[in-house]
Amino acid sequence: MFLPPRHSEIIELAKLEGRVLVDDLASRFDVTPQTIRKDLNDLCERQLLTRIHGGAIIPSGMQNMEYEQRGQIASEEKSAIGAAAAALIPDHASLFINIGTTTEAVSQALLRHGPLMIITNNINVANRMRPFEQFEVVIAGGVVRPTDGGIVGEAAVDFIRQFKVDYAVIGASAIDQDGALLDYDFREVKVAQAIISNARQVVLVADATKFERMAPVRIGHLEQVDTFVTDRCPDENIREICRQCNVELIETAS
Repeated sequence: MFLPPRHSEIIELAKLEGRVLVDDLASRFDVTPQTIRKDLNDLCERQLLTRIHGGAIIPSGMQNMEYEQRGQIASEEKSAIGAAAAALIPDHASLFINIGTTTEAVSQALLRHGPLMIITNNINVANRMRPFEQFEVVIAGGVVRPTDGGIVGEAAVDFIRQFKVDYAVIGASAIDQDGALLDYDFREVKVAQAIISNARQVVLVADATKFERMAPVRIGHLEQVDTFVTDRCPDENIREICRQCNVELIETAS
């Protein structure tokens, strides 16, 4: 299911805050209340939101389904990104894999690898890789987020800090023009920051739609990344940051 960037962010805000209000959204996106009402009506027609007075909420039982639908956005691009990122990981390496549909595409591509040690706070990654004897799968402890199977919170941060691995495969919900890597949930961001700090090589995986999105919580900056794998990078500012910071930029659609 394709969602325009503003619709995607409205859904994410509804998930985080429990509800979204017309006036708040109009101010946030600098559009008229009439535009937001149309957005909400469109999302309600697709059964992604339920209207309430002055705004909308996530429907009961909707959150898990929404994560699965998000995995279908740019699915071919994510598969190509996953294959390219997996090709960077040698057999017998240790690595972190964090939360996200693109990082899950990397885990899928890694199933063709030889022995690996995978530390993850993503239940979906652990379940995918667990049946294969060549992988040692270590899963973080903490609060399991029902929307996507991500494990977040201080317990997960403390767990991650026990390791120093060869590679980290991380995602981001949005990438700002100044190179900031952004997300929606500060608890997830704390885990991502610990992952970045405890890996020798950091591989960022994100499709081009992440350049069109906004998110409020800062994970870090592109300068902390060694390799950035995307389908395409349409932003010359990002290209320049990669050049200045010696970040290898891999575009799978090139």
